[in-house]
Amino acid sequence: MDEQVWQIISMTVYLVAMVAIGFHANKRTQNLDDYMLGGRGLSPFVSALSAGASDMSGWLLMGLPGALYVSGLVESWIAIGLTVGAWLNWKFVAPRLRAYTEISQNAITIPSFFGNRLKDDSNILRIVSGAIILVFFTLYVSSGMVAGGTFFEASFGVNYYVGMLGIAAVTVLYTLVGGFLAVSWTDVVQGLMMVVALVLLPVVGIIALGGPGELFAQIREVDPLLLTWFEGGTPIGVISALAWGLGYVGMPHILVRFMALTSAHEATTARRIGIGWMIVSALGATFTAFVGIAMFKQDETALANPEGVFIALGQLLFHPLIAGFLLAAILAAIMSTVSSQLLVTSSALVEDIYHAITPLKLAARRGVLFGRLAVLVVAVIAAALAWQRNDTILGLVAFAWAGFGAGFGPTVLLALYWRKLTTAGAAAGMIVGAVTVFVWKLVLNPLGGIFELYEILPAFLLNLVVAVVVSLATYRPNPVIEEEFDAAVAGVSVSR
Repeated sequence: MDEQVWQIISMTVYLVAMVAIGFHANKRTQNLDDYMLGGRGLSPFVSALSAGASDMSGWLLMGLPGALYVSGLVESWIAIGLTVGAWLNWKFVAPRLRAYTEISQNAITIPSFFGNRLKDDSNILRIVSGAIILVFFTLYVSSGMVAGGTFFEASFGVNYYVGMLGIAAVTVLYTLVGGFLAVSWTDVVQGLMMVVALVLLPVVGIIALGGPGELFAQIREVDPLLLTWFEGGTPIGVISALAWGLGYVGMPHILVRFMALTSAHEATTARRIGIGWMIVSALGATFTAFVGIAMFKQDETALANPEGVFIALGQLLFHPLIAGFLLAAILAAIMSTVSSQLLVTSSALVEDIYHAITPLKLAARRGVLFGRLAVLVVAVIAAALAWQRNDTILGLVAFAWAGFGAGFGPTVLLALYWRKLTTAGAAAGMIVGAVTVFVWKLVLNPLGGIFELYEILPAFLLNLVVAVVVSLATYRPNPVIEEEFDAAVAGVSVSR
C-alpha cells in the first residue's frame, strides 16, 4: 500500500474521533455557562492536560524543534522560561482565580471577572479586555492555521491553502458543536498524543543513530556550539526567552481551565500533572531537534523547512501507519490551541462585549447559538490573515503571546492579590500594556540594541506601573469589594 495512503488512514481516524467527541459533548451543553466553562466540572487531570495542550500548539512540535535545529541549545531558554512561568501560574494564580471567579458573581470569562471584581458599572473593563482578546486571539488563531497549512504542505505536498482550510473546518466543527467540554476532552486526547509522540520519536531516533554518545558526537561534528547554552545568543536574547514565562498569567485560554476546576484545592494535583507533562514534552522537543541535527544538518538540502524536522523524522524512522499517527500529534497540537482560542474569543464577543453594549440577557439556547456564530466569524477572519503566510509560526505566536501577557497579566495578578486595584487603574494598565506591545514590536524593535528585547517585558512592566499609580490616585474603599476579596483569600486558605 502506498505510504501516503497509510498516513491518510491515520489522519482520518484521528479527525473522525475529534468530531465524534464534539458531538458527544454537545449532549452535555445546555446553556452558555456549559458552552463556555463546562459547568465548572473539570477534574485535575482533564484541566492539566487541557491547559497544556491548548497552550503549546504547533509551536511545541514545529516551532521549538525548528528553532533548536537552526540555533541549538540557546533556543531552549524559551522552554525553561515557559516551564517556570507555568509552575508559578498553577501555584499562585489557579487556586485563587478559581475561588474568586465563583465568589465574584460566578464570572465565566476573564473580562467578566475584571468587571465583577471591581464593580465596574461603566463596562469599560469588559470592552477593553474584550477588544484585546479579539485582536490578539485572531492573530493567535491565524498562527495555528499557518501551522496547519505548513504541516500538510510538508507532510503530503498538499497545497498550503487546502491544508489550512481543512484544519480550520474540522476544528471549527467540533468547537461549534461541543463548546468547552468538546475542547477540553479533545485536548486530553491531543495532549496524550503529543507527549507520546515527543517521547517515541527521539528515543527511536537515538537508537537508530547508535545511542546518545553517537548522537552528541554527530552534533559536535556539525557544530559544537549547537550544544552550548549561551553561544550564538546575547544577554538580551536570553532575557527575552526567559520573559516568555510572564505570558502565562495573562493567557485567557489557560486561565479559563483554572476557573473550570471542580474546586480550588484541586489546582495542586493539576499543577503536578501539568508541569510533569510539560517537562517531558519540552525535553522531547529538544531531543527531536538534536536527532534532526545529527541526521539532516550535514546536508543543508535534506530539510528545506527547519520547522518540519519532526515531520521529516517521523516519515524517515517509522512505518507509514505509525508515522501517520505521529503526524496526527502535530494536528492535535495545532487544533487543541485553535479550538481553545476560538472559544475564548467567542466568549469575549457574546459574554462580554454584547453584555457591555446591551443589558438584555440572552436565553440559554440563543446564547449558545450566538457563541457558535462568533466562533465562525473569528475563524473566517483568522483564515483571511493566515492566507498571506508572511511570518514564521513562532513569530506569530510570540507577538500574540506578548499581547496577552502584557495586556492581562499584571491586571490578573493585581486583581487577585491587591485589594486597592481600581477600574481606572486596570483599564489604563491594560491599554498601555497592549499598545506598548504594538509600538515596541513594530516601531522600536527595528532600531536594534535594547529595543531587540522581547516586547512582553517592557509592556508588562509598564502595565503594572500604570495600573498601580492610577489605582492609588483613584482608590475609594468599597465594602462589597473588600468582603469579596477577604472571602476569596479565605476560600483558597480553607481549600488548602
